[in-house]
Amino acid sequence: MNPPTSDHLWQQIVWLFVLAIPVAGLAWTVTHEEVFREPREYCRKCSQSCRSLAARKFFYLFTCEYCFSHYVTALFLIITHFRLLLDGWRGFLLSFFATVFVSNIYMSLYSRLRVDIRSERAEADLTEKRVKEQVSDPGDGAEREFAGKSS
Repeated sequence: MNPPTSDHLWQQIVWLFVLAIPVAGLAWTVTHEEVFREPREYCRKCSQSCRSLAARKFFYLFTCEYCFSHYVTALFLIITHFRLLLDGWRGFLLSFFATVFVSNIYMSLYSRLRVDIRSERAEADLTEKRVKEQVSDPGDGAEREFAGKSS
């Protein structure tokens, strides 16, 4: 299947939002997930200690999801030949920045979702700990409850 041409606007919009999903997934995985931790730590160290500016910026690329998403987007656009609104290089330029924008929205939403999940998990662990404490020492909890009512 070939990417839509400039006269199929709705298909182009669908392609934009769908193409941004693997871009976001790949950029997030490389820059945040445990599977790439060792190479990422090496790149972080090199981005801070290399002598040349070009080398520092090159290694920094693998530690920043925003930066890395530009390169992943370029790769995906070269593979798919996707152009947005216009045919030719102008359509490539529009599709490049639009795909980076949408993929970074996806990564921001995913990041917020992970924070919410972590906070809910921490709250559940705290509640479970309190329940275990009350079950292991039921007399002490009843005495505290009685002391609170009498004051």
